[in-house]
Amino acid sequence: MSIRTVSKSQFKAKALEYFRQVETSGESIIVTNHGQPVLEVRVYRDTRQNPLETLRGSVLRYVDPTAPVDAEWEAAE
Repeated sequence: MSIRTVSKSQFKAKALEYFRQVETSGESIIVTNHGQPVLEVRVYRDTRQNPLETLRGSVLRYVDPTAPVDAEWEAAE
């Protein structure tokens, strides 16, 4: 799959047309400035997760959460 590139001036003239193309095809468009890529226009995908789902499986040991912590602490200077 090749990624389509357009210059800033082309994009400015036909921005809505490019947006519709990205929405329908799902393929990204790279916008260039003097031949150098500066922007990528792509379909939005919601990647938000429930914070509890992100942490699921990360607790290694859960013995007594209300017990005092017995650890050496260094004072910040």
